Amino acid sequence: MTADPSTIAAARKPMRQPLLTVASAPLTEQVEVRNEYGESTTVHIPAERDLTVYVDKRELVTLMTLGAHPEWLTLGYLLNQRLIASIEEVESVTVDWDVNAASVKTRKGIDRIEERTARRVVTTGCGQGSVFGGLMDELDRIELPEGVLRQSQLYAIVNAIRLKESTYKSAGSVHACALFRGTELALFVEDVGRHNAVDTIAGWLALQQEPVRDSGDMLDKVFYTTGRLTSEMVIKSAQMGVAAVISRSGITQMGLQVARRVGLCAVGRATNRHFLCYANPQRLMLDDIPPPAPARA
Repeated sequence: MTADPSTIAAARKPMRQPLLTVASAPLTEQVEVRNEYGESTTVHIPAERDLTVYVDKRELVTLMTLGAHPEWLTLGYLLNQRLIASIEEVESVTVDWDVNAASVKTRKGIDRIEERTARRVVTTGCGQGSVFGGLMDELDRIELPEGVLRQSQLYAIVNAIRLKESTYKSAGSVHACALFRGTELALFVEDVGRHNAVDTIAGWLALQQEPVRDSGDMLDKVFYTTGRLTSEMVIKSAQMGVAAVISRSGITQMGLQVARRVGLCAVGRATNRHFLCYANPQRLMLDDIPPPAPARA
């Protein structure tokens, strides 16, 4: 059967991108400290600033953030809160650090916004992350892509993060998240809370129009976080269409339950060539098994 030309044209129609400011802010501040010997020295500490999000002139939430990519953070927050289904619903995001505000203008408003934001759940996110509505809402509608996480791919990702220059190395006190396409680092984000970092990646990813690349059986998108795999982190990863998440930390009981439910491969305690696969090990291909540890005398 021949495809309808109008259907093909609609499928190729470019996505309407919102207008965004580029209001990045300094990530660190130099301060004077005194050590245990009474000596004065200068060090860098990470920035932390409040960003109040307004949607169609209605105050929605205040986020505590590093401020690296506030427009992506705002878009990702709205997507992960399921307040918008697509960035096409947003006309513009304007961030002004003089008043610490992000103003979102939608094209048609957000349906039932008062009702949908009435229930707030405080999560385990650093800086008191929160989500609107039930954590498990619409989980069964998530369909993750096929493919496996290769062991060699996992090792390459962990090594890439190890070599990455970061605010954490210079100032500490931040969480990092990263999105990989195969073994290629697509985006690396740090923030004072891991939930902000994953929201920023979600916002950036939604703005991309490139299709998922065919990489054989290897997963095209893999998410990495320095923080623990809580239910919030697993849900947000799955909502981005990511089928494998790697953490240098562990996983919570609810995080494990959610990962098993949606079919996400959850890997924790990933350092050097060590890791623990907590959920869906059938999605992990062991193609680079290290030699056994030498026996103790």
